[in-house]
Amino acid sequence: MRSSILALVLLAHAPLAAAQVNVNGGDAAIGGYDPVAYFAEHRPVRGSSEHTFEYQGATWRFANAANRDRFAAAPARYAPAYGGYCAYAMADGRTARIDPNAWTIVAGRLYLNYSLEIRTRWSGDRDAYIHRADARWPEVSRGLRR
Repeated sequence: MRSSILALVLLAHAPLAAAQVNVNGGDAAIGGYDPVAYFAEHRPVRGSSEHTFEYQGATWRFANAANRDRFAAAPARYAPAYGGYCAYAMADGRTARIDPNAWTIVAGRLYLNYSLEIRTRWSGDRDAYIHRADARWPEVSRGLRR
């Protein structure tokens, strides 16, 4: 009896399935970094809780109102590939957190990676990794929906 109560308590506190958008261990998409800043400032910039936008079931943060408005007008243009999960891991059909400093824009699309080392590895055969990740993302994303 006691073990079944413990099991129920543990199940009640079990984490929910991962979200379709990577919050990177925080409460905002891509760990609270401004996705527009990668394009506009060519660097990662922390977003502010004063400038947010809801998209794909996640809160996105922006450094300023102008970036928020740019994102709101065309979210698919600025949102990172694969829901902001690591592009290298997605090529293997799995998700992984990201380092906001490990980023690349390819053909107008933002790709994030787990670390700078992984980004270097991914860059070595970038087109092949993108091709494999593009093929795997639809199935992986279906599994991430709550």
